[in-house]
Amino acid sequence: MSRQPDDQENVQGSSVSSCPPLWDIHSINPAQLMARIESYESRDKKSISDVRRTFCLFVTFDLLFVTLLWIIELNVTGGIENMLEKEVLHYDYHSSYFDIFLLAVFRFKILILAYALCRLRHWWAIAFTTAVTSAFLLTKVIISKLLSQGAFGYVLPIISFILAWIETWFLDFKVLPQEAEEENRLLLVQDASERAALIQPGLPSDGQFYSPPESEAGSDEESEEKQDSEKPVV
Repeated sequence: MSRQPDDQENVQGSSVSSCPPLWDIHSINPAQLMARIESYESRDKKSISDVRRTFCLFVTFDLLFVTLLWIIELNVTGGIENMLEKEVLHYDYHSSYFDIFLLAVFRFKILILAYALCRLRHWWAIAFTTAVTSAFLLTKVIISKLLSQGAFGYVLPIISFILAWIETWFLDFKVLPQEAEEENRLLLVQDASERAALIQPGLPSDGQFYSPPESEAGSDEESEEKQDSEKPVV
């Protein structure tokens, strides 16, 4: 008959022992949280993020690659000095590649100024440069005579167009979402630190429990005997 209550007590005891105490569940180290917050803040103040740095490197690569292709085109068609004089001093919109080089310089200056120096967190700058690049290249391909000048008439416009759109994709799908995620993570860490500051002082610790000193054995009986002996005998 007593087996069922014993089983219930065992089940209750096992369930209580399996659940961790309240201060173990909510135990948060405020020092670690503050260190993590300081690391996020120092990272935001002192340097740009890794993904933004990669984007700036790709923008630099865009300029250098277009410049390299333009220099190769100058050497192939008739020498750098003669072709520079022809394409720069005697610029012709229909046959010159100099404007494509200037377009790469334009993208480089706007994007580095906006996303490296000013650390802009919006897409309007990259949208502006990509729109200008796309419109200019489409107009130049349609109106000019580049397609009749050999392989570079195809290569330079296509490469410039592709690089501009890769920069747009990389900023919109990699840089801005990842930085927003890091900012949200910082806010979560700050909220956790505030909760830890509220929870931690109220948690009982081993040193906060007070147990009164044990009384000596027989002290109550001795006190009663003394009171009886002090009573006057009638």
